[in-house]
Amino acid sequence: MVKQAGFGGGCHWCTEAVFSSLKGVHAVQQGWIASDGDNASFSEGVIISYDAEIISFATLIAIHAYTHSSTSQHPMRDKYRSAVYTFNDDDVQLAKEAIEALQSEFNEPLITCVLPYQAFNPSRNELKDYYFNNPQKPFCELYINPKLKLIMQRFSRVANHEKLKHLKQ
Repeated sequence: MVKQAGFGGGCHWCTEAVFSSLKGVHAVQQGWIASDGDNASFSEGVIISYDAEIISFATLIAIHAYTHSSTSQHPMRDKYRSAVYTFNDDDVQLAKEAIEALQSEFNEPLITCVLPYQAFNPSRNELKDYYFNNPQKPFCELYINPKLKLIMQRFSRVANHEKLKHLKQ
């Protein structure tokens, strides 16, 4: 069953690389996501299409929590809103339960919000699949590689090992 979800929290290059590295994720669109109310402004993020029979929504949320500053209320939160964006009412409760279950694994409170998806503006074409087109760039080596190595170690069963074989362990 193919489903959709949105994630925001850090640089969309990082977030795109994280979700593109997982089994069961069919597509990742990076860009800017908006919700409603106080979160109606656009913030960096991705929209993914995934096979829920291969990777669960809860696993995706756990990976997201571990691969961005999900406990930090830093000054760039307007640009990098920590959020799970839902596309249907059923996923709202699932996302809230997944975040609540993860809390015991973190020393500080998770600040990741569950928000309804409202709008998306994709990144320019030359920025899409940034990491896999530029893995040797200093930004990628410094910020993205550690996230992908964490996936290989902590979430190995859902990591796309073929796609990540270039990483030095």
